[in-house]
Amino acid sequence: MTYLIDRRLQGKNKSAVNRERFLRRYKAQIKDAVGRAIKGRSITDIENGEKVSIPVKDVGEPSFGHAHGGVWETINPGNEEYQKGDLINRPKGGAGAGRGKAGNSEQMSEDDFIFELSREEFMNYFFEDLELPHMIKTQLTATTEFKNQRAGYNMSGTPSNIHVLRSLRGALGRRIAVGGSSRKRVLEAETELEVLLLAGAPLEDPRVIELKKLIHHLHTRLLAIPFIDPFDLRYSNRVKVPKPMTQAVMFCIMDVSGSMDETRKDTAKRFFILLYLFLKRAYDKIEVVFIRHHTAAAEVNEEEFFHSRESGGTVVSSALHLLDKIIEERYGAGQWNSYVAQASDGDNWDNDSVLCRQLLINTIMPKVQYYTYVEITDGPPQNLWEQYSQVGEHHPHFAMQKIVTPADIYPVFRELFKKQPK
Repeated sequence: MTYLIDRRLQGKNKSAVNRERFLRRYKAQIKDAVGRAIKGRSITDIENGEKVSIPVKDVGEPSFGHAHGGVWETINPGNEEYQKGDLINRPKGGAGAGRGKAGNSEQMSEDDFIFELSREEFMNYFFEDLELPHMIKTQLTATTEFKNQRAGYNMSGTPSNIHVLRSLRGALGRRIAVGGSSRKRVLEAETELEVLLLAGAPLEDPRVIELKKLIHHLHTRLLAIPFIDPFDLRYSNRVKVPKPMTQAVMFCIMDVSGSMDETRKDTAKRFFILLYLFLKRAYDKIEVVFIRHHTAAAEVNEEEFFHSRESGGTVVSSALHLLDKIIEERYGAGQWNSYVAQASDGDNWDNDSVLCRQLLINTIMPKVQYYTYVEITDGPPQNLWEQYSQVGEHHPHFAMQKIVTPADIYPVFRELFKKQPK
């Protein structure tokens, strides 16, 4: 009998190669769709897949056909009702369920081609314009940490894992169980021998001699029971269980004054998304708090955070005061790890920048795990940057970087969150 074993990498998924070819061919349209999805998607929902719609005209492919050429007339048998040039009435019934309004255009249209990107495919396209290596893509999209935990005892293992107390306890129980009947018989024999001797039986009495031999035999049996046997050994057993994660809160602070246009807000959102994915690796529970500010600060939802049209001057200290208040009221019990990411173009009222530096050094930095400031501008550093550059001298867990184009997001992020030497 002949056995055929399919060792192809794709296995039974025969369409995987065609799907990869399709994704490469229409990469531009898919990237546009992913870009639209990022703008309209929540930060905490960024890891899901996405339905992508591509117009049919973009997926159409050229085809070759063979025409007769010239003018041809044909005669079809069985036609007794119509003559050449007759108009045919529209057939009755068959109405569609559409609710659109009728038009006078004779041009036909077709539905868009819709398919769904998987979670991994969506994340790959999201990270692609940030120039992430493939290894980093995998680490950010799927990482599980485990820890060793005690799980009872085994009867086999390495000598270093022997549990002495448990082994001795088992040996004691075994000795009691194995020698129990012998001890009982020894006690009975000694009692009977004592009664005979008190009654005046001579030492040469056969019964006395028999009892002495029995007692000696039973004591020998009890002494032959080993103190510890390999059967008694117990080894500590450890299993890997998912590591219990602590909880964290991420504060997103963004300047929404008139100088922060939609392009800069989109760059800030991509940075916040990357930060959220990074923290999701380390913490099982993570909350996101959005704080926007111009001359006044407010805690808002994500939609208002990125798309509100309200603008004005710039007073950054209002956001820092609100940040300190929220930490004290909701996340100041010592059970939360607080992270802050601030995005701004750096333009601030001069006197307020000095106040921001003092607030960070004296009030906020002792309460947070890490504070990052990114300045989104293509010009020279602003006054806020000059003041913030002094914070790192007092607190090493404060970091700041400058972002000029979206391509700078990942290099900046990697610089901000690289492993620090111990």
